[in-house]
Amino acid sequence: MSTAIEHNPQNQEFTTRRQGHSAELAYARPAEGVIDFTHTFVDEQLRGQGLAEELARAGLTFAKNDNLKVKTSCSFMAGFVERHHAEYAELLA
Repeated sequence: MSTAIEHNPQNQEFTTRRQGHSAELAYARPAEGVIDFTHTFVDEQLRGQGLAEELARAGLTFAKNDNLKVKTSCSFMAGFVERHHAEYAELLA
């Protein structure tokens, strides 16, 4: 089930809400042209529904569209990029 993902650049995060609960992918911009995905959180009631993957894809699409190099300080994001290496390898810093 696809969910609307919102990008909030002021708070440096991608978020979504479902059934009154939230999920987020936080990032930092440590250098010009670089985005570091630092933290993924999904409320317990929403886990197992693919929201973290949807957030990951939204964040990586943003990075690709803005020609940003990607770092993955977040362990979930590191694993996601590793599992989808062929799709995202060119984005890695």
